[in-house]
Amino acid sequence: MTVILKRHESESLWGRFCNWITSTENRLYIRWFGVLMIPSLLTTTSVFIIAFIAASPVDIDGIPEPILGSLLYRNNIISGAIIPTSAAIACYMGREWELSFHLGMRPWIAIAYSTPVAAATAVFLIYPIGQGNFSDGVTGVFGGSLFSAMHGSLVTSSLIKETIENESYNEGYRFGQEEETYNIVAAHTLGINTMAFNLNGFNFNQSVFDSQGHVISNWADIINRANLGMEVMHERNAHNFPLDLAAIEAPSTNG
Repeated sequence: MTVILKRHESESLWGRFCNWITSTENRLYIRWFGVLMIPSLLTTTSVFIIAFIAASPVDIDGIPEPILGSLLYRNNIISGAIIPTSAAIACYMGREWELSFHLGMRPWIAIAYSTPVAAATAVFLIYPIGQGNFSDGVTGVFGGSLFSAMHGSLVTSSLIKETIENESYNEGYRFGQEEETYNIVAAHTLGINTMAFNLNGFNFNQSVFDSQGHVISNWADIINRANLGMEVMHERNAHNFPLDLAAIEAPSTNG
């Protein structure tokens, strides 16, 4: 009879922890973004609770009209809607990215479709609770964010070229490659998100100068002038119009 003795290699505690964290067999998928997400969610929850009770007044529009939102100020809990939760949301989407990556999916699609979830929570839950009722544009904002998510996932799927079934999708792009894989169709994604989330757009403040300090006119200056005009229409009390536009010479559009 032949007896084969196999040496048992004991795994370190850190190794077992890493295997457990990164395993896709767990009922609750954690992974490394989850390690960051859990304390972020706990911190965010604590901040929300504190904000509901004792949040200080907030000047949202840049004018001296602060909003009193906490319970100690005998108001509603609208302040809870403006507490930053970016870290927790980013880590949650990071977990989606990791899980999709290890399942062989295109990971950015899962992240794109998380936008309606975040928008629905903010628009249909936080906003009505804070305001006490629904207001004009609630469903419009949600519909815009849903459309942006669907459109964004389609566009981002075209940023990386297709790969064959036995080839990783990471082969579609190599860091530092000379040729472009970007599709120009993605350019209008910025406009969709600007309309859906009420962004003011890019702010180019004449950042191109020559060696003498003179402004080099470019299309970014024109975009900045247009943004100033939209800001004035949005918040008349927060911007001095037309002095903002009259203070600087209009850039030339020739060429």
